[in-house]
Amino acid sequence: MSNPDENRFKLICKLSDLPNGRGKRFLVSDIEVAVFKMDEDIHALCNVCPHQHFNLIYDGIVEDGCVVCPIHGWRFNLQTGKNPDGGRGLEIYPIKVVDENVYIKVPETKRLW
Repeated sequence: MSNPDENRFKLICKLSDLPNGRGKRFLVSDIEVAVFKMDEDIHALCNVCPHQHFNLIYDGIVEDGCVVCPIHGWRFNLQTGKNPDGGRGLEIYPIKVVDENVYIKVPETKRLW
């Protein structure tokens, strides 16, 4: 892929900007995104917990392949965004790494003005 932006992927950072084993927050096209680098894998999820709508998922602890919301302890699978207990989950977003640049694809936001 020569230019990820051609397919609505947006550059968010360098691969080296992502801390291993922890999340980082991004605002992409008005969408709150939590990005996690877990060794060789990178995961992008909605940063807003569906429980109380806090935008702190990026600050959650990662354990057993899930991120735990730091406010009330809801868990979300990093790969699927699903709550292992069957509750509401988080939207996940495609990520691509090209030449050490990290790109994300989020849905287009529709403005009503």
